[in-house]
Formats: sequence, structure tokens, C-alpha cells
Amino acid sequence: MEPPNLYPVKLYVYDLSKGLARRLSPIMLGKQLEGIWHTSIVVHKDEFFFGSGGISSCPPGGTLLGPPDSVVDVGSTEVTEELFLEYLSSLGESLFRSEAYNLFEHNCNTFTNEVAQFLTGRKIPSYITDLPSEILSTPFGQALRPLLDSIQIQPPGGSAVGRPNGQS
Repeated sequence: MEPPNLYPVKLYVYDLSKGLARRLSPIMLGKQLEGIWHTSIVVHKDEFFFGSGGISSCPPGGTLLGPPDSVVDVGSTEVTEELFLEYLSSLGESLFRSEAYNLFEHNCNTFTNEVAQFLTGRKIPSYITDLPSEILSTPFGQALRPLLDSIQIQPPGGSAVGRPNGQS
């Protein structure tokens, strides 16, 4: 029996604050944050992410965010590109519809954590998934929550996944 093909799975990590969180968080939150993380999954030669526009893809590093601040090796998968795209289409019609986006509870990091587990059985690092609760555990985070809940993030430069002609 021939061994299955293995495809590398990478987590691209971007600091949306471009370093401001590191500098300002001790003053504003009373605790140190290293960044405000946006993540995406790179597999089968494309970068996949979730935002207020739903699930999108682009060539790796192809959003206007530029190159990632770091790349985490999540492992490898036997899931073929065809099966993966079917899975993403299903997610885009159920759990990760554009209207399901919520900055704190259902965001890009929720998506990459779900996809990483599907592909490799491994979660993304907890310093990323724990960030919303860290922010909301502070008085400043609680005070800003109504404003922050209204924020919709969709990194420009991607194209829709699982919708005909990129329509949302």
C-alpha cells in the first residue's frame, strides 16, 4: 500500500496592532499583551481566513496585512485539497457564515483553531485563543466591550471561498 500524501499546515500570525498592543497594553489594560492576533491557515498553497466577509483565501501573505509576524508549524495533513475545499464550503454555510462573525467569541482565531484540529488534530497556541478573555477580564476591556463588539474585521486582499463568483 502506498503511503498517503502529507501536506504541510502552517498558522500565519499577524499583529493587527503593529506593535501598539505591546507598548500600550500595560497602561491601558494593566497587563502586557504581545499583540492583537489575526490568524490564518496556509495549506494546499493558499492562505485561508475568516472575517466579517466570511471565509476567504489568497496566496500566502497576499492580504494587505503583508507578511505574517510569525509562522507556526501546525503539522501536516492527509486531507486532500478537494476534500478540504468541500469542508470549507460546509463551514461557510454553517458555523462560519459572515453574519456569525464576532470579534470576541467567533473570529479568525476560532476559525483557524477549528480548521487546524480538522486537518492535524492539533489546536492553535492558547496565547492566541485566550486573548479575548484576557482583554475582557480588565476594567478597560469591559468598558470598551460595546464598541469592540461592533467592530467587523475583514483583511482586504482575499477572495471568498465556497460562494459562486466570490459573492457573499
